[in-house]
Amino acid sequence: MPHSVATWADILGREKTQPYFQSILQFIAKEKHAGKIIYPAQNELFNAFKETPYTQVKVVILGQDPYHSPGQAHGLAFSVQHGVKTPPSLKNIFQELQNDLNLPIPAHGCLKKWANQGVLLLNTSLSVEHNLPQSHAKIGWNIFTDNVIKKLNDYPQSLVFLLWGLHAKNKSALITDAKHLILIAAHPSPFSVNRGFFGCRHFSRTNVFLQSIGHEPIDWSL
Repeated sequence: MPHSVATWADILGREKTQPYFQSILQFIAKEKHAGKIIYPAQNELFNAFKETPYTQVKVVILGQDPYHSPGQAHGLAFSVQHGVKTPPSLKNIFQELQNDLNLPIPAHGCLKKWANQGVLLLNTSLSVEHNLPQSHAKIGWNIFTDNVIKKLNDYPQSLVFLLWGLHAKNKSALITDAKHLILIAAHPSPFSVNRGFFGCRHFSRTNVFLQSIGHEPIDWSL
């Protein structure tokens, strides 16, 4: 019997049956019941997987946790909806894009176009409480995203992993297959952007690698 092609539905379906995953969902439901505001909306928690099908992944950008102000987070790392002011980290990403590829600074911060080309925009925590960064960092999401990264390590083709900041860099231990390209830089936040994010040229380096293995480059313009 031929081996069926994996999908996110299969992979996530297996995770969702695990006790740790049930406890994450129960925790979020309890917090909401207590009147706490959680981002992103429930139907957007897994947007990264909806926008980038498993069979189309080429690049993985690891974020930390979702934006914690109203109207920002929509399930894609670093991205905000159209009409929402571009947050500082994303402004710095756009600045590096301009420096690296001479692209104009986008007028909006929605990265869906990247996601639809195979850039998985994955936060290591998929939820956060209003105005409390890292508030859901220890509720079990790390088990989930580690398992996703391990699955991507076993991906049949070479992938590019862009790891920005110490939190993301620590995940490089899970990426053991030598066929993948791992690019590491400082986090694009204003606090660390000058410590090695500006000048990293990850966008052009990603495209050079993709073309070297016969893939279409990413159109990073928005």
